[in-house]
Amino acid sequence: MLGPEARAARDLIVEAVRIRSLSGEEQQVATFLTGWMSSHGFKARIDEAGNAVGERGDGPLTVALLGHMDTVPGDLPVFVDEAGVLHGRGSVDAKGPLCAFMSAVAALPEEALRSARFVVIGATEEEAPSSRGARHIRTVLQPDLVLIGEPSSWTGLTLGYKGRLVARVTVIKDNFHTAGEGTSAADDLAEAWFRVRAWAASRIDASGVFDAVQATIQGLDASTDGVQQHARATLGFRLPPALSPAEAETEILSLLGDLPGLSVVFTGHEIAVRYPKDNVLTRAMRVAIRSQGGTPVFKVKTGTSDMNVVAEHWPVPTLAYGPGDSGLDHTPEERLDLQEYGRSVAVLTDALTRLALSAPGN
Repeated sequence: MLGPEARAARDLIVEAVRIRSLSGEEQQVATFLTGWMSSHGFKARIDEAGNAVGERGDGPLTVALLGHMDTVPGDLPVFVDEAGVLHGRGSVDAKGPLCAFMSAVAALPEEALRSARFVVIGATEEEAPSSRGARHIRTVLQPDLVLIGEPSSWTGLTLGYKGRLVARVTVIKDNFHTAGEGTSAADDLAEAWFRVRAWAASRIDASGVFDAVQATIQGLDASTDGVQQHARATLGFRLPPALSPAEAETEILSLLGDLPGLSVVFTGHEIAVRYPKDNVLTRAMRVAIRSQGGTPVFKVKTGTSDMNVVAEHWPVPTLAYGPGDSGLDHTPEERLDLQEYGRSVAVLTDALTRLALSAPGN
């Protein structure tokens, strides 16, 4: 039998997942989340970027808990099965972690609230290149500690994410008869990809995929109007900490500079980030996980998150945490074990209390 707080936490995540919230269409879920926070002791509002923001506590220590409430497309049936598993888009990525943040802060004891201020942010457009919510909140808040809401499993502590760069490559050439000599726009685009792929492969690092360059084709097409040929590709790059987006741009352009009619537009610049294992935040989370019977596991991720967006603006101890299997992100099988979700709420409540009570002045 669930107690009142556990029942409220479970009802919160189930209802949040039921509300469709694609990137740029978060108003309905933001209204629901701020309403829930207002009724559970938060000062809640929807800010200028559409973020759902809730605050509890008035102590000198400020802890930001930055999750996101938008999802990728995919209308999946939302239900809780007989094993207590919640199915639905956003259950893992990332309404589960966000609702765990909200539920944990709602459960904090008064002594913790006297020692610290906890700011929960349900950010907009994390799943879009804009990262609108995080880019706004990083300019108006200066926390002392940061938790990023992303699935890691209830025992997992994510220290870093790879960087990102997107290249939109276009080749335009005069049309010619295919029986003639020469290369088509599509041929030259393929040559560009072969060069880029070989460059990425040459930067494989023996220490593992996190320190290597990963390159993928995200979109590809070619056409002609009878006068000109057009070939277009969108190439995605996951970058290690040793290679900045600006450095990757320079190297890619040098590879492709001799291909006629080719142009490249770069977007999605995110710098890779990796935090140390040992600080006040990781220590509190490790103790809390062990207190719930788990063994803490440190991780790094090959994707990107709002951790990348806020890192340079918030140079403080930072960690990504949340329930769920990140391997289910964006898939038709997205689902969250509600027992694991409950454990993550307990871990967060414990860790946040420890952080508040160990703050200077206590």
